[in-house]
Amino acid sequence: MTAAPALKSDAGALATRGEAGQTLAAHKVLAAGTATSAWPSEDGGAQRTQAVAQASGLALQPGERLVCRSRATLLSTMTVLGPQGQVYLLTHSALRAHLGMATTALVERIHPTGLHSLQRSPRLDGGPMWPGGMALHPNGSLIVVYGRHAHRLDLDCQPLAVRQLPEAQAYNGFVTLANGLVVTKNLSETQAARLSVLAPNTLASVGPDTLCPEPSVARLSALGNTVYVVGTHSVMRFHWNAAQSRLDLDPAWRYFYLSVPSHSFGWDLVLAAGHGWFMDNGKHRYRFQMRGAGVSPGANRLHRVSLSDAADHQSLEVSGLPHGSITNPPLVDAQRQVVLAYDSANDCVQAFAFATEDGLTALTPLWRKDGFGCASHMLLYPDSGEVVLNDWRRLGEEVVLLDILTGQEKGRVRVGGWSQGVVFPSPGLSRDFYWCSMSRVARVFVEAVA
Repeated sequence: MTAAPALKSDAGALATRGEAGQTLAAHKVLAAGTATSAWPSEDGGAQRTQAVAQASGLALQPGERLVCRSRATLLSTMTVLGPQGQVYLLTHSALRAHLGMATTALVERIHPTGLHSLQRSPRLDGGPMWPGGMALHPNGSLIVVYGRHAHRLDLDCQPLAVRQLPEAQAYNGFVTLANGLVVTKNLSETQAARLSVLAPNTLASVGPDTLCPEPSVARLSALGNTVYVVGTHSVMRFHWNAAQSRLDLDPAWRYFYLSVPSHSFGWDLVLAAGHGWFMDNGKHRYRFQMRGAGVSPGANRLHRVSLSDAADHQSLEVSGLPHGSITNPPLVDAQRQVVLAYDSANDCVQAFAFATEDGLTALTPLWRKDGFGCASHMLLYPDSGEVVLNDWRRLGEEVVLLDILTGQEKGRVRVGGWSQGVVFPSPGLSRDFYWCSMSRVARVFVEAVA
């Protein structure tokens, strides 16, 4: 597999120029392609808001219902949208993973409504099994990180470049900074996490890798050229130092959230409304469902930390039930000032209102649904206040449309499959969305009741 020729904006320029030169180089990276998308990456972007900003809501009306078309797959992770409305699906293999042997990934361009494969990549080198990441980069290509490899593909799913990453561990996705650089991290529960910065065209290293002060299991988040890391005990951030081509730890901002043995590490951080939001008790025993999969004895908690002052933070229990657990982030509606949290191990969804008064932001319970099996990443339609989430019941996956202010159920459809979804949905092209789980990819859309 041969790497694509380096553009002027790539590793050499980024690694050797000063701040002004780096800014120019980053501009060339972005200008090298004009690729834009309504949903270019997991959670819609590096801030992980899960908000569908470029499309109107489903606006489900009386006399309409949600219906589903699905296709059996092996270990679907996510769909992202291309610049001309293409739909790309990332899956990965599982054969011999239980023996610690390497697994591979696959990218397909699928039919927007039929879901069948139109184009596909060769099997992509991977490594240890864990759901990876895929994004449409502004340079006009697809970036994939799976196992311990990073790949760059063209929009016909053909390889352009590949890079083996330094740690012999799974790398759980990546973020793209505002300057176009790609930052990825190994999934580590026991050793210090390593941040690697890659040039988007060649996937060559840009500057030295950065060791975090502690392990990190959660996926990365980013705002501008700042990377946020949820470690196993604290949340920290790293600013891109253009002059030195490196990520620098911010010594003035760090939130230590875990100090008791009754709780475990946090998952992905949402950057919204001037705060970071995440949940803890992330250690679990998920096999095909999250129900009853909690490990730590305490109730899982929702955390809020101000992005301007880490001393301004708050945490509270989601369900209040023991052995609570999750494997994903909350959802934040900044416009309506509502955060949606959940306890997947105890089948509970809890909405909280947040408001700022006299410079302090407080969380108060808004509505709650018990017996509701939510575990996956979600979708928010900001214009209509509709949120898409899953409900695992009767040992089957159902996808539900709720009003985020009231919790009122507007629609529900069963998508099938043998596993509870814990990965990434995406919006579709017209009053529809795509749902991924370990065994299915589904298109859910609005239809008039006959």
